[in-house]
Amino acid sequence: MNSRQRVLMSIRHQEPDRLPVDLGSTPSSGISAIAYNALNHHLGMNLGPAKVYDVVQQLAQPDDRLLDHFGIDVVDVGRTFNTRDSDWYEYTLADGNAGLYPTGFRPEQAEDGSWIAKAKDGTPIAEMPSGGMFFDQTCFPFFDDYPENFDGLDDAMSKVLWAAFAHSPWDHVNDEGFWETLRSNALHLRETTDKALMVVVGCNLFEWGTFVRRIDNFLMDLVAEPDNVQRLLDELMPRHLAFLEKVCHYLGDVVDVCRFGDDLGMDSGPFMRPETYRKLFKPRHTMLCDYVKKNSSMHTFLHCCGGIRPLISDLIDAGFDILNPVQTACEGMNPRELKSEFGNDITFWGGGCDTRHILNNATPDEVKRHVREQVEIFAPGGGFIFNTVHNILPDVPPENIVAMFDALKR
Repeated sequence: MNSRQRVLMSIRHQEPDRLPVDLGSTPSSGISAIAYNALNHHLGMNLGPAKVYDVVQQLAQPDDRLLDHFGIDVVDVGRTFNTRDSDWYEYTLADGNAGLYPTGFRPEQAEDGSWIAKAKDGTPIAEMPSGGMFFDQTCFPFFDDYPENFDGLDDAMSKVLWAAFAHSPWDHVNDEGFWETLRSNALHLRETTDKALMVVVGCNLFEWGTFVRRIDNFLMDLVAEPDNVQRLLDELMPRHLAFLEKVCHYLGDVVDVCRFGDDLGMDSGPFMRPETYRKLFKPRHTMLCDYVKKNSSMHTFLHCCGGIRPLISDLIDAGFDILNPVQTACEGMNPRELKSEFGNDITFWGGGCDTRHILNNATPDEVKRHVREQVEIFAPGGGFIFNTVHNILPDVPPENIVAMFDALKR
């Protein structure tokens, strides 16, 4: 069984020949540049400095050799862009080691050592403090209030760091012939690897509200200004559907998994009552999933952090096939209960190793025991792709990463 078959079989809730594994196919299942460099040094693989493909979160694009070393089964089609040495330039990571930025990203260093990233019109929109590990959003276009109309929404969205500094392939979306090139690249990737293919599309709803209004304002809006929330969502949906139309047309018969994103939870539970989700977001999530399923062969994947157990039945009903990162340390996210209650209806892509308490702080032997426990819970009957609970952060010792993959091999 090859990697693609292995992933698709597990999504169909059947047990493949071995557990499918992900590292780096999405910006919520990857590894920080600092941890990547440390792992490279530990393994003696001479992969060169980390290519920081997600500049906001400072995530590395794993080299093919590292993916093969650990038996990774899925890759993002974005890796088919920025493939020349001239597409990158060297800079210094927060730990003093070298990393590589895409040439289109040029933050400026302030007198206090912090890094300021600006929109195309020169507006400062993100900052990474001296010694920081990622960029923080500093520009919230609708912070003061909602506009009377949304004629300026596209400009406002362009000043949000997640859009302004998009990772590949979307950093090239305005290039001439981009969509044809994307399809050609994806076809070549499918022909030259047996790994499952991922495309990250975003199409966030709740999160776009937090991006333009700031999260504290938008959470109050859900209760105090639901009409304005509805107006914003009604403006976002045509943009998302038009984008999905192109994704499905050019990639729908090539790529295996389509990754959406919308963080709906925190440590203590969902950001909102299930009734609020059902009224404002579920109908629109359903429209997005329905479009993908009617116009492609791709499986729908939702990245959704936090203690979201009260929402999982609705997410399944909306049409999501896969849930990530399965944040098992949050309220209500007990692995055994999740598998028992939802394991026949959704694939858990994550939950394999706790990155908050275990992978960064435990001994290698403790990591191995923890991984074995998680796999014994999630793997039976399929419906599980092994991945850490969100990204591997800079403080994770490389010995623990190796221990995690060693536990999987055994």
